[in-house]
Amino acid sequence: MLTATAIRLDIRGLAVELPTETGWVRPVNDVSLSLAEGETLGIVGESGSGKTMLSLALMGLEPPGARRSGEAWLETRDGPRVNLVAADPEQLRKMRGRDIAMIFQEPMTALDPVMRIGAQVEEAIRIHDSSASASEIGRRAIDALKRATVPEPELRARQYPHQLSGGLRQRVMIATTLAPGPRILIADEPTTALDVTVQKQILELLAELRRELRLSMLFITHDLGVVAQIADRLIVMYAGRIVEEGPTAEVLRRPRHPYTEGLLRAAPRLERGKLTPIRGTVPALNALPPGCSFGSRCDIHVPECDSAVPALREVGTADHRARCILAS
Repeated sequence: MLTATAIRLDIRGLAVELPTETGWVRPVNDVSLSLAEGETLGIVGESGSGKTMLSLALMGLEPPGARRSGEAWLETRDGPRVNLVAADPEQLRKMRGRDIAMIFQEPMTALDPVMRIGAQVEEAIRIHDSSASASEIGRRAIDALKRATVPEPELRARQYPHQLSGGLRQRVMIATTLAPGPRILIADEPTTALDVTVQKQILELLAELRRELRLSMLFITHDLGVVAQIADRLIVMYAGRIVEEGPTAEVLRRPRHPYTEGLLRAAPRLERGKLTPIRGTVPALNALPPGCSFGSRCDIHVPECDSAVPALREVGTADHRARCILAS
């Protein structure tokens, strides 16, 4: 699929370093991935695996004092590709929202509680199209709310965030994010705080918008059931590194890394009442072992696992890779 469509985002060896009292740590460590036009790439892992930090680094929103290295080539609407890692703050500000946009985890904190819904959508449009008239911006804001299937958009535009349900607030966030017309969307746990019925509706909405607008989407979640519904390809992260990647159905059906297998065993299923948690905890980023970072929690660990960080290599098929010396 990647050879038949244009690559909109190409990340090569991306690393993010944060200063701490004990030195620099890498919550994102040598990450390489590509995202094609109209494709959804799922990113899963436990809290602290580096998923959200990766997305913030792409948006230029990493914490103060952070250092980025590597490359992240973005295909912009104006034509030329831009390396997000090397771009200056003004370049990033202009591209943020217009070329690459992000839906954050909690819509109640992402939306301004003292601004009406319509004003917030209009502001997102005005920032990237200051020449448009007030009436044109207002019309486009209502259109954006309609596209996000917000019922009675004219009424909702006059309301405040606290007057809307969690599902409606998330739809407003989607409308606000997509109003400037980005072609790459990062969705960071967009259904975490929603009940199952609303979660399904939001996933169906995102899938429909992807098809309609030819969006490329990075979908970040800890829920394997959710990612199975929406992602074409899947990346599993652990301690800042990619440990497995491949087509979603292939990775979930035949996981080749012990961590991915552990996540699947720990996921709730209808036919099984007992969950099998992964023993231990994610190692501290300032005390990573010299070999496999999952070694201390792995049930098939052998001494060779501790000699060096395993390479991400092909396992079975050309588009399925795992960072494990025991993967076949």
